[in-house]
Amino acid sequence: MSNEDETAKNRLRKELPEELPATAPQAEEKPAEAGPAEESPAAAEPELTGRQRLVQGIWPLRITRAQLIVALLLFGLGFGLAVQVASNSDSDSALRGARQEDLVRILDELDDRTQRLEDEKQGLEKQRDELENSSDQAEEARKQTLEKERQLGILAGTVAAQGPGITITIDDTKGTVEADMLLDAIQELRAAGAEAIQVNGVRVVAGTYLTDSGNSVSVDGNKINAPYRFKVIGKPQDLEPALNIPGGVVQTLEKEQATVTVERSSKIVVDALRAAKRPDYARSSS
Repeated sequence: MSNEDETAKNRLRKELPEELPATAPQAEEKPAEAGPAEESPAAAEPELTGRQRLVQGIWPLRITRAQLIVALLLFGLGFGLAVQVASNSDSDSALRGARQEDLVRILDELDDRTQRLEDEKQGLEKQRDELENSSDQAEEARKQTLEKERQLGILAGTVAAQGPGITITIDDTKGTVEADMLLDAIQELRAAGAEAIQVNGVRVVAGTYLTDSGNSVSVDGNKINAPYRFKVIGKPQDLEPALNIPGGVVQTLEKEQATVTVERSSKIVVDALRAAKRPDYARSSS
């Protein structure tokens, strides 16, 4: 390139204006009549923090029926535990403040109660074992009922009885034996342990009464004549000495010129019976 061309080029650069920096095209402004410009969604909704999102998740509260029931149950359980703790604290405080004599008395009462409960426990366990060992509980109960019925029947005179005892024969040839003398003999025999008594075919029971009837005696309205024969079931070793004590039945009858004979036996049969009478007014309270 020649010098002339270089000179012309430099002159042309000086004549041109300086270059301006490039700028981003500006958005076209909307006319004022169109109203204020609407904000973008990003500008209207600022970003939330983690705490704010947590609060928005739990509030307002949304409680279901199941949650309410669980809350009530937990409240009741806590209240019960609090009451129990308070009660135990009161008891402990009362014991801590008690005197030594009171504590000893409380311990004695607890020991006595424990012993009573232990005895009751052993009794119940024994009854349980008896019932468990029985092959047929209903049959065992029936047997016990029948046995008790027989025992009561012997005392009431409604069933026959047999066992060891004595036989008493009173021979009154003079007719001097009176009802009160025979009644004394019955009372002495009962006191000595007689379990069943029969006089000349009449069963003697709790309500038996004797009266004079001419030269003879009546037992419960049944007239009997001498010789008077007693059949008594009981322990012979106790019955016979009771009649022979000084001033007793035998000596009293002998003073009236009556003859008394007492014989022991290993088997006495009392078969005179009394009809079972139903009471008019009394009823079982069980």
